[in-house]
Amino acid sequence: MVGDSDAVVVRRIVELPDHFCQFLVEAAAEGFDTMSVLQDEWRDGSNRFERPGEILALATIRDEIAGIGGITQDFVDPSWLRMRRFYVRPTYRRRGVGRRIALYVLEHAEPFERQIALYADGPEAEAFWPTLRFDPIERENTTHVFRRGT
Repeated sequence: MVGDSDAVVVRRIVELPDHFCQFLVEAAAEGFDTMSVLQDEWRDGSNRFERPGEILALATIRDEIAGIGGITQDFVDPSWLRMRRFYVRPTYRRRGVGRRIALYVLEHAEPFERQIALYADGPEAEAFWPTLRFDPIERENTTHVFRRGT
């Protein structure tokens, strides 16, 4: 059983976290480029999660970084939002970290009443997103769309 000391804390961030290199190294070792792209876009200013509806969130457990993820304007249709740059460190998987980040980001996006899409990269992501009411969709650079309501 997970105790209170293992509680997942999710908060909005406006700067990449200290020790971001942990995300870079672990994601690269798994063959994911999402964290290096996040860092590159952050550094060059092309994506800082600052436009209306956007947010970048960090999850920690016992003050150690566990996961990250956000939502940005969709690059296929700017009237939509897109779940982006999600990564949970392997040590913290299967502990509700990804779910907590996604729910936090979705709650932030709700008042904007925009369609929300994502691209699920790999079988774990393809299995995860439908548990949060994302349905498969056939759309350019998109695998799932958020189903509002119950």
